[in-house]
Amino acid sequence: MSPQIFKTSEGIFQTQLQRIQLEKAKSTFVIGIPKEIYEDENRIALVPHSIHKLVAMGHQVIVEASAGERSNFTDLDFTEAGAEVSNNKEQVFQSDIIIKVIPPTLDEIALFRSNQVLISPLQMPLINNEYLQALRHKRVTAIAMEYLKSEDGSYPLVRIMSEIAGLAVIHTAAELLCNGAGGRGVLLGGISGVPPAKVLILGAGAVAEFATRAALALGASVRIFDDEIHKLIRIQNAIGRQLYTSSLDPVPLLRQLISADVVIGAIHSKDGRTPMVVTEEMVAKMKQGSVVIDVSIDQGGCFETSQVTTHDKPIRIIHGVIHYAVPNIASKVSRTASSGMSNIISTLLKKAGEVGGIEQLLYSNKGFQNGIYTYRGCLTNKYLSERFGIKYTNLELLLTTGF
Repeated sequence: MSPQIFKTSEGIFQTQLQRIQLEKAKSTFVIGIPKEIYEDENRIALVPHSIHKLVAMGHQVIVEASAGERSNFTDLDFTEAGAEVSNNKEQVFQSDIIIKVIPPTLDEIALFRSNQVLISPLQMPLINNEYLQALRHKRVTAIAMEYLKSEDGSYPLVRIMSEIAGLAVIHTAAELLCNGAGGRGVLLGGISGVPPAKVLILGAGAVAEFATRAALALGASVRIFDDEIHKLIRIQNAIGRQLYTSSLDPVPLLRQLISADVVIGAIHSKDGRTPMVVTEEMVAKMKQGSVVIDVSIDQGGCFETSQVTTHDKPIRIIHGVIHYAVPNIASKVSRTASSGMSNIISTLLKKAGEVGGIEQLLYSNKGFQNGIYTYRGCLTNKYLSERFGIKYTNLELLLTTGF
């Protein structure tokens, strides 16, 4: 029901939204939304409209005071949605389910109690052995948002954030190509009589699709590389026109790198680190003032020269090439990104309530299982086990034995 607006002699008044009665969940839980302490992160995991629905189902939501201010959501917005706003960080971290936009710090993990559920991204550059051991010690069931799969096999959170990142990186590239940023002074789209900039995209997933749309709309020349040919076919069908596409063969890749103005790394790994496809030697052969944007940096990056940067200091210059490797690109448009993330997480929580809890959803939903990397003190992600030398335990075996 949409609010109605009435105009009177005293001004314009808007009716309040009516609370819709939703079916109560079979199992209810307390959801905690801490304030992100990482200065480079502006998003929040649940926004008021999602909280409104969860509270109507019987769940309790505790939001740390001022947690949404960098996404332009006030404490009053959360209170009106039915959440409890708390100044007590410890209280928030005692909730049954903790939801964060970035992995918790060691100090935050210290506030956890045993057998809680953590839902957050698993940003490879930000975690280490000590982080995983702390989760295991607390017997936390940790769920990586970006590895959650839907029924059709896709990764919904990755898709939403990729749409945002794909659009945002082209705007970023256009700025970095300008003289003021140390770029080549090239207009991305070119003008009459002057050829446009060449944009090279590695990967043909959602980031590539939306980056391609934005680049073509500005008039740039686009080339796309991916080893999965069906993805190249899909992206051409999605764009609706013939594009320059190629497999990730080193010879044609190097040829295009040498002449590219912008190179976007948009390769997503399904279960571990992104493969490194551009070596430092290849970067050294690129044009001075050209731009590299590594969207894959949250999974380790696909350029050998990539290192994590921040929104405050977003670029590094290596071999004369501008490198942009901010892992949370979507944080630049925090309100939009928060709403997109919230839609996915609230749907997951709604399903958990309907089936009787997180544990029950874990047993019945393979896509949900795919996001688990620690479960009751056990590390269940094989890649992390090999990377950090921690014993690996098969999740299905744990579930079968009723661990």
